[in-house]
Amino acid sequence: MEMGINASARARSLKSLCKTIQACERCPRLVRWRRQVAREKVKRFSDWHYWGKPVAGFGDPRARLMIVGLAPAAHGANRTGRMFTGDRSGDWLYRALHRHGFANQETSEHRDDGLGLTDCYITAACRCAPPQNKPTRREIQACRPFLLNELELLSNVKVVIGLGRIGFDTAFDSLTVSRSAHDSRRPVFGHGVDIDLGDTLHLLGSYHPSQQNTFTGRLTEKMFNAVFNRARLLLQP
Repeated sequence: MEMGINASARARSLKSLCKTIQACERCPRLVRWRRQVAREKVKRFSDWHYWGKPVAGFGDPRARLMIVGLAPAAHGANRTGRMFTGDRSGDWLYRALHRHGFANQETSEHRDDGLGLTDCYITAACRCAPPQNKPTRREIQACRPFLLNELELLSNVKVVIGLGRIGFDTAFDSLTVSRSAHDSRRPVFGHGVDIDLGDTLHLLGSYHPSQQNTFTGRLTEKMFNAVFNRARLLLQP
């Protein structure tokens, strides 16, 4: 009974945090850009009502796996309002999550498409779509308290996958604060790296499933799946 009460309280706290994130206007450059994209749209999505706001994390409040990406895509999550939803990066991510038992389906098209995550929570270093997919250091730092709050609430997290160097570095910096990881020296990012942070906590690195990486073959599905295989192995009882 106590576990149920705690899980319920955690879910309520996460919901409140999501509302705070969605109302954020800390970074003027990002506010202008996300609104401009939502107003001007692109032809293929001209009939969409774009989200055009910060995008909060989502997933299972009891999650042991956390995914930390870069930022919402301008015509992906900035359009749909859900992380990695409506773009090709999300196609790769949700196929992998479904294959390894963390998602109930392998597609993610819009917020009401029935997608559900099990034992997994997805978030990002930056919550607003940045111009050219490049948030500044100051913008990432402005978003960092949100990730720290998520890590505090998601106390079951044991494995974190950082997608891309920024996702990886941001995850490490946040874990050293929120979980008092034993090594304060930031490790070198690389695909497949596995950093043991102590107390059964691991940080895994993966190339981001961006079109730039997947179209060029820098990241293959075999490589991507290997990271999730490792995560699943680490989460075994």
